[in-house]
Amino acid sequence: MMRAPSVTWIGVVLSGAGTSHVYSFIGDLLSYMERSTPSPYAGSRGMRGPDGLPSSRARPDLAGSRHATRGAARQPQPPATADKGAIMIESERFHANPYARRGVLSRFPALLLAGMASLGTLGTPGALAAQDGDDDEDGAPELNAGFISGIRWRSIGPALASGRIADIAVDPTDRSVWYVAASSGNVWKTTNAGTTWTPIFDNYGSYSIGAIALDPNDHLTLWVGTGENNGQRSVGYGDGVYKSIDGGRSFRNMGLETSEHIGKIQIHPDDSDVVFVAAQGPLWNAGGERGLYRTTDGGETWERVLEIDEHTGVNEVYFDPRNPDVMYATSWQRRRHQWTMIDGGPGSGIHKSTDGGNTWREINRGLPSGDKGRIGFAISPQNPDVLYAIVEASGDAGGTFRSENMGENWSRTSRYQSGAAMYYHELYADPHRFDRIYSLDTFVEMSEDGGETWERLPTQGVHVDHHAIVFDPDDPEHIILGNDGGLYETRDFGQSWHFFSNLPLTQFYKVATSNDEPFYYVYGGTQDNNTLGGPSQTADNAGIRNSDWYVTLGGDGFDPVIDPENPDIIYSQLQNGVLSRFDRVSKERLDIQPQEDADGPPLRWYWDAALHMSPHDNHRLYYGAQILFQSDDQASTWRPISGDLTRNLDRNQLEVMGRVWSVDAVGKNRSTSVFGHIVAVSESPFVEGLIYAGTDDGLVQVTEDGGENWRAVESFPGVPDTSFVHDVEASLHDPNTVFVVINNFKRGDFRPYVLKSTDRGVTWTSISGDLPENGPAFSIVQDHVEPNLLFLGTEFSAFTSVNGGESWLELGTGLPTIPVRELEIQQREDDLVAATFGRSFYVVDDYTPLRELAARSDEILASDGHIFEVKDGEMYLRWSPGGTSGSSFYTADNPAFGVTFTYYVGETLRTREAARQAEERRLQRQGEDTPYPTWEELEAEDREEAPRVFLTIRDGDGNVVNTVNGSASQGMRRATWNYRYPGYNPVTGGGGGGFGFGGFGG
Repeated sequence: MMRAPSVTWIGVVLSGAGTSHVYSFIGDLLSYMERSTPSPYAGSRGMRGPDGLPSSRARPDLAGSRHATRGAARQPQPPATADKGAIMIESERFHANPYARRGVLSRFPALLLAGMASLGTLGTPGALAAQDGDDDEDGAPELNAGFISGIRWRSIGPALASGRIADIAVDPTDRSVWYVAASSGNVWKTTNAGTTWTPIFDNYGSYSIGAIALDPNDHLTLWVGTGENNGQRSVGYGDGVYKSIDGGRSFRNMGLETSEHIGKIQIHPDDSDVVFVAAQGPLWNAGGERGLYRTTDGGETWERVLEIDEHTGVNEVYFDPRNPDVMYATSWQRRRHQWTMIDGGPGSGIHKSTDGGNTWREINRGLPSGDKGRIGFAISPQNPDVLYAIVEASGDAGGTFRSENMGENWSRTSRYQSGAAMYYHELYADPHRFDRIYSLDTFVEMSEDGGETWERLPTQGVHVDHHAIVFDPDDPEHIILGNDGGLYETRDFGQSWHFFSNLPLTQFYKVATSNDEPFYYVYGGTQDNNTLGGPSQTADNAGIRNSDWYVTLGGDGFDPVIDPENPDIIYSQLQNGVLSRFDRVSKERLDIQPQEDADGPPLRWYWDAALHMSPHDNHRLYYGAQILFQSDDQASTWRPISGDLTRNLDRNQLEVMGRVWSVDAVGKNRSTSVFGHIVAVSESPFVEGLIYAGTDDGLVQVTEDGGENWRAVESFPGVPDTSFVHDVEASLHDPNTVFVVINNFKRGDFRPYVLKSTDRGVTWTSISGDLPENGPAFSIVQDHVEPNLLFLGTEFSAFTSVNGGESWLELGTGLPTIPVRELEIQQREDDLVAATFGRSFYVVDDYTPLRELAARSDEILASDGHIFEVKDGEMYLRWSPGGTSGSSFYTADNPAFGVTFTYYVGETLRTREAARQAEERRLQRQGEDTPYPTWEELEAEDREEAPRVFLTIRDGDGNVVNTVNGSASQGMRRATWNYRYPGYNPVTGGGGGGFGFGGFGG
């Protein structure tokens, strides 16, 4: 049995090479943590309910839980061996008993002392620190995103449901190389036919992908069109077209930044410099770069070769496989707003060019004569004279059409068209069999006779809602299929399917956390992939598995609420207000949605209805239609506490594309919620009955008496009227303060609107500050300890403010470019949890250094170095219950095992060589001569090692336990000690671990 040191000393040394360049942190012991021996049952993960789910009911309420030990303190009593100036940490005595029950977790308190040390220097700091005025380095410390880049996000998955796939490309020279475009989740690449995946587009300007295309002449050249081209409510927008010439290792934006949605990219089969891009243009407003664009110089310049009007873009473009001068393109007129969808107009049609795209004419003989919507198009590979089209139109005018003379005449073969063309209507011709065509719809519809009759491709066990398909040119039974649930593959023409459960692309709308022990659970509602719950970490060496997650409710999921006192009670939603209460132990699920009163008005439920648990009573819930309901008995009964809190506008009288449309307009109001809903609710934790309700038509309603009386806030400074109030959050520190997040992106306005009121909504001040102009905001949370520490989720990232919203810092390390739809703070652990729309869940483990930064930023920035307060470590036995499952087996990382230290480096440490080169660059910019170094100086440079930071851990007698490497770059950095001594070296008899053996830096 191993005994760990009972008193641990942490000394931190920032070191260059050898003895001449040493920085050391020094400080005084200010406080200790009260010793208390944890119960052997504290936080036991072994106590579980049915089906292996953790059960709070299965555990006794033990005094030895982590709640019982946290925060207890006594007066500082340094041991006699303490040297003045050393930073000390007193730890709990613990024993790593190999016979202990798996999963038993003990707390390992490591309270690093609040008053931090100064940073001293020895040697020649000029050789280590950045030179003044050197633009190549950070220079003087500045509070920016780079400063906090050591605070990282950790992906926790899951991938069991994956997410919407927009396009797939397979390398024809190596068919084990696939590129997969996620509608909301970037681009992924596999070089082994899906066994493993690498995200290759995480740090560019858009996460939403509409199309990808491989150059037929160069398999390393990949084009990516950003902005999903479906017209659904959850679509994201892009920033143009990108090109990679190295197989996706790097990309360059080639323009068309205001196209926002790309439908198709076609590369000339004989000239790689000639590329056509079908730019649909903005979904939410007029204008932008819309139409068909062509480049003849590999993307350096573009010309629009087909333009319809300011409301109509080009959705698809194709070459005749026999003659690339013959081309076809489909145009699509559409517009979506919060309250409506118009999916067609006179601009939609099919167009043809016979001169390589220079001129175009519409080919519509035999097609519906009135307004048309989205058109799916395909060319027969066996006989390119034969064309197929699936046309959306009003009434019964639409359907499936076929031409036998290259589009000069069309005839309708059937009335089949999708019931939601703006989300589907992609048509494919089978490369192996003439007149076999596929329509990607809710199911994969297939016709063997050119569209006269239809049947479904067998897809048992496959998710619905299909958007991408690839056929193997050599194997007619091999198909790759992409849909709302992810990626699937069949090798027997649909008789059986393989699901790729290793792509974490889940689109989460909302997030909630539980108070489960020892590890809290994370819950979220998804786009078409259920409401899911799973652990934030596990004791599994492999990490968090897909099997650790479970479903609380099917369908589209939204805002879950977890009972803070009983984590087995989970409230989950379906679309349009369907609400259930799920008991995790009994598996009982009750439908608890408020019902219409026989004498009352019809209820209007939003797609994502607002649900809120009172901070004063965990049995009290608020739920919003256009009326706010309250329940005091866990939603067993409801009563209205308001009238209609919305503007109650008639959406059918509002102008779209410059006019009011008739009831027979193509796709009118399809897949939209009736206008006028409560979409955000918050109750003050200080004043019971002080409730705020935000609406989708731009109101914030306030009651101070539990709903007896309401007053409406109808406008906000700088915010367009009737904008969507996405989030309302009552302050956790002041009964009069409230925050709102408003967005107007469904009118094409992508600015973030974040506001604060300190008088219960009477007056408002913008705190949007220096947030990026292009990126609507969704969610705001306030730290429960430091009132000036805020976190914000936006369209492309997460941000934090340490000064109450005066300025914002991107909190993006480890987070791809992705929408952060909601943020939640797990208060017990001080973790920040993000629901991303396309990359599943992310967690910042222990954000408390940001809290300390908010309270003491001036002091910290003025210092040479600083160690932030240290969170208790967790000691538990890790195990591997799953054995070896191969490379395709998906797991998400657990947090680093051990005690994590966060420290601040005032100036980036650099070698003599790096300092000399920086100085030479500075002199060159000023036009001055650069002195040539002496032989002795060059020799000293050659002998010098790279600067580094390491933490030295000592026991109570001053003996070195281990050393841990860390980053030497300026800003906030982290390193973890994993409780271990160095590895033994049998040759020397000493430690074999070196500096890095005891932990991990970052």
